[in-house]
Amino acid sequence: IFLKAEDLGLTGTELQSEVNSDSQLLAKLETIRALGGVAMGLFKDVTEAQSSQHIPKIAWVAPAASYTASSGSNVSANDINLVVRAMSMGQLHHAMMGTAAVAIAAAATTQGTLVNQAAGAGELNEVRFGHPSGTLLVGGKTEQVDGRWQAKKVSMSRSARRIMVGEVFVAADAF
Repeated sequence: IFLKAEDLGLTGTELQSEVNSDSQLLAKLETIRALGGVAMGLFKDVTEAQSSQHIPKIAWVAPAASYTASSGSNVSANDINLVVRAMSMGQLHHAMMGTAAVAIAAAATTQGTLVNQAAGAGELNEVRFGHPSGTLLVGGKTEQVDGRWQAKKVSMSRSARRIMVGEVFVAADAF
């Protein structure tokens, strides 16, 4: 479920501490998620939706904006196409879930969607979006088939963080 950040009174640059400590906002987002799940046919009623918090995901989007990521690094609006924040299991995710990233790719490359509009609109084949921990590049190909949009391909890049640098000294006679 994608929402405009401004419709929620948000900017799209929020961090975990701000969102996860706001019980009214969390309750509002959970209500939207549950009602959306019922509307999608995933659940028969809101009670059933509340017992399955992992689907559907809910995220809000806004046009590119500069912000400070949770790591303290600066993300420049010039380096991204839009900002996205996504909930996972009732809390703002610290970065971006892979399932949400590919949904963002499909939505960003589908003309006229909220995500496409936040990314600048038009015919896009990739976008870089800002999330709480930094940025992520996603791509996609969507096309209209019999008047309906279909995602034909999505892609995302992931990077591993370096966890160690070191040297190992091995005796010359070990070889």
